[in-house]
Amino acid sequence: MAIILTSEQQDLKELVKNFMENEIKPHVKKYDESGEFPLELYQKGFELGFHLLEIPEEFGGSGLDHQTMCVVLEEMAKVEPAYGITMLCNSLALECVLISGTKDQIKRFSDKIIPGGFGSFCLTEPNAGSDAASLRTTAVKDGNDYILNGRKCFVTNGQFSDFFVVFATVDKSLRAKGVTGFIVEKGTPGLTIGKHEDKMGLRLSNTTDLALDNVRVPAENLLGQIGDGFKIAMRGLDQGRINNAALSTGLSQGAINEAVKYAKERVQFGKPIIKNQAIQFMLADMDMQTEAGRQLTYNAAKLLDSGIKASREASMAKCFCGDNSVKVTCDTVQIFGGYGYSREYPVEKMYRDSKIFQIFEGTSQIQRMVIANQLL
Repeated sequence: MAIILTSEQQDLKELVKNFMENEIKPHVKKYDESGEFPLELYQKGFELGFHLLEIPEEFGGSGLDHQTMCVVLEEMAKVEPAYGITMLCNSLALECVLISGTKDQIKRFSDKIIPGGFGSFCLTEPNAGSDAASLRTTAVKDGNDYILNGRKCFVTNGQFSDFFVVFATVDKSLRAKGVTGFIVEKGTPGLTIGKHEDKMGLRLSNTTDLALDNVRVPAENLLGQIGDGFKIAMRGLDQGRINNAALSTGLSQGAINEAVKYAKERVQFGKPIIKNQAIQFMLADMDMQTEAGRQLTYNAAKLLDSGIKASREASMAKCFCGDNSVKVTCDTVQIFGGYGYSREYPVEKMYRDSKIFQIFEGTSQIQRMVIANQLL
């Protein structure tokens, strides 16, 4: 499948590229070292509407299709994948509302994002990671409200979110059939945000725990129907996995660009190391695998844009591109040699950033299970 961008997509790609190179790249090293969340850098992106890209036009957003989102996220990740992660987690939270929410819910929570707000997707728990149907966070009906109790972990944007899409169970014995989605708004009594995680990579994104202690949620904030939550989460994750594939592809491409540049400049035995066949073959493999991942990603996005279910294709793209980003960034460090191991150069950070793409929103092993189940 040839990826031929429209003139509008090309213009958007150039806008994102210039923004990331000029406004974000100069600050990446500082914030990676400190682990602080650079809110002011995200606010610059908000000024250009990067947080509105997937919000439908009727609710005040740009209404971009999934393929165009891939263009944007890949370009962001070439410079800083955490920037794209923060933006896409807004999209993932809102995607769940778009999938199953009422028009009132879509408008209310789009209106929270549009001024520069954040949203969070809250599925993972300390004892429910890959086995998402084994949630321990409970939802008990009380009059016209629901009382939520439990704990979520690895919540992206947690400290800054204006609303949280929280998945809880109305009956643990029902497993997936008991999982239900709720929208919990910032400031709700009993809602406590934990400390910011000190992470190995993606250190420019904010990640926290979330505790719910008798949190009262009105019935109007119920997403879909009781028991719909697992399906909503999985549909949201189909989109999230495609977005993550685009990000890891961008990270791989950024690493390739750094590797080629360095290999042209680094002279050993009287010639640039890029003249050595061993280096050329490494670069060729990196390029082939990254392009293959790009094709998988855009194919999955095109299916979603056509209204076709793409769980298999989303898992293929996410798994392949995540695994590839770890391999490509590792090989980039190898091409840099000892300098690749030094924080003086950006590639050790790329290596650290890459690992999470094999873990979150379904590990590479879980993606293989999804693919295998389709075959079975």
